[in-house]
Amino acid sequence: MRCAHGGERVSTADVADSVDAIHVADVILASGSPRRRELLTAAGVPFIIMVPAIDDADAPADGRDPERFVMSLAWFKARQVLADAATRFASGGPRWILAADTMCVAGGAVIGKPHDALEAERMVRSFVGDAHDVVTGICVLDRRSGDRRIFADTARVELGELSDAAIADYAASGAWRGKAGGYNYAERLAAGWPLRCAGDPETVMGLPTRLILPALGIAGAL
Repeated sequence: MRCAHGGERVSTADVADSVDAIHVADVILASGSPRRRELLTAAGVPFIIMVPAIDDADAPADGRDPERFVMSLAWFKARQVLADAATRFASGGPRWILAADTMCVAGGAVIGKPHDALEAERMVRSFVGDAHDVVTGICVLDRRSGDRRIFADTARVELGELSDAAIADYAASGAWRGKAGGYNYAERLAAGWPLRCAGDPETVMGLPTRLILPALGIAGAL
């Protein structure tokens, strides 16, 4: 995991106490992703949603340093929502802003979200019989202190053989919309795709909660 942050490090016990003390809806999830909502809900973290006005699909991808790229996008999203939250909440409001961005990397090229069915089909075909990396960048921003914690995590995914018909049917279904690399790991695994993950499947789905829960505590520790 690659990490950059402001603020002091604290002990594991302090982190646990801080996470336990998170209040109802004290987190703003800066994302419109249903998968990130599901993962944060499953982790037991109450939150509200504010979607940043940033279209990361149009961002110029940098295949030389994908971790820095997704961390930068997560930071830009958090800053956008920070400004919006200042307008929405005259005083108070949720303390934390949580933003994320996910990209696939294959053959040294960064692969984002497909724009149409044809591009989604090409993406999936390029993954068949090979492995690719999925990189998720996270930014946790404390609205009270301005402290931030920015980091990235990477998992490696292998996709076995899929028939041409299965890929074409999937592209026609529209299930690829809004998904980095054109697929959602959990959904496609449940659908029977021959997928294997080395690393955290939640990183592939866009929100590694095993890292986020401690980050919420560390970022606001005094």
